[in-house]
Amino acid sequence: MNNIFCENIKKVEISGIRKFYNKVLKVNDAISLTLGQPDFPMPESVKNGVLKSVDENKTTYTPNAGILELRQEISNYLKNSSIEYEEDEICITVGGSEGLMSTLMALINSGDKVLIPNIAYPAYESITQIVGGDIVNYKLNEDFTINITHLKEMINTHKPKILVLSCPSNPCGSILTLEEKESLHQIIKENDIIVISDEIYASLCYGDYYSISQCYDIREKIIMVSGFSKMFSMTGLRVGYICTTKYIMENILKIHQYNVSCATSISQYGALSGLKYGLKDVEIMKLKFKKRRDYVYKRLKDMELEVCRPDGAFYIFPSIKKFNMTSEEFCHRLLNEEKVAIVPGTAFGEGGEGYIRISYCYSDEELQIALEKLENFIKKI
Repeated sequence: MNNIFCENIKKVEISGIRKFYNKVLKVNDAISLTLGQPDFPMPESVKNGVLKSVDENKTTYTPNAGILELRQEISNYLKNSSIEYEEDEICITVGGSEGLMSTLMALINSGDKVLIPNIAYPAYESITQIVGGDIVNYKLNEDFTINITHLKEMINTHKPKILVLSCPSNPCGSILTLEEKESLHQIIKENDIIVISDEIYASLCYGDYYSISQCYDIREKIIMVSGFSKMFSMTGLRVGYICTTKYIMENILKIHQYNVSCATSISQYGALSGLKYGLKDVEIMKLKFKKRRDYVYKRLKDMELEVCRPDGAFYIFPSIKKFNMTSEEFCHRLLNEEKVAIVPGTAFGEGGEGYIRISYCYSDEELQIALEKLENFIKKI
């Protein structure tokens, strides 16, 4: 049979992160610093919430938007960061990924333009292609902050329907600065544009936390997507959430309902218990990641690599441009010659060429060994 596949799907490739991870699995004894999976165990509070819900037979469907108690607890949690959403403006999703998919499916008509940062998490572009949108990229500065001048030019030239923000960023670890927030606030206020703010790493912010979702006067233009995968080291339980006005949420819920019905009941109760009793565990994890960030940053600087110190998430994105080889070649040679796996920058868009992404959500011992091997490799080349 010919032409059985959707034309939009033909444009999409498997994530470059997963592509490289799959190659790593074929190399015996390789140390992998590729995935964004915290090495911490899930907090006891989350485990207890899951197990208690099973014991109490809370294994049926929940409301499409998720259990009321969890939505109320998320509302209370966000208010601590000056973000105001009530429980009927929150939908619990099957991870942040489903949140992004349901949101973009609800908004995009064929040919609608979506402004996406280049460099960025690859799902933004792939989902946009799947649902028939047109990708327009905006540039980041050398320190991975938003190039506000270029962003304005892209908005004025292309009149996009949607702007995607990612703060803290995967893969750069950059956070939203106060100046960026104020500039974005004005841009959004003056333009007919909807913002999707991916804040899945918001709990792992090492500096002051700023979010466009804190701008209450433009809330009718904001959709925030977040979740608990990274926050509670519960990636496999798949619990995320969307926050937006009721008017927008009504339509996102249609996609969510027919796609998944609801997020897994016992996972929702686990997240609820984590929010109630496990926030100290999140702080402990963040402090550990910050120490690892400092260690990895110093080691890379000692290797004389150009690198910006990340202020959020658990990734660092050093430049390898001075070695005159592509990101793919660098990472393949490092894997084959030193058995260390990191992700080529091109997995995050064309702007990622000349960079590599290192995930430091691995043990101190693994990081030490991997960085020693990286240093050996750099000395050889």
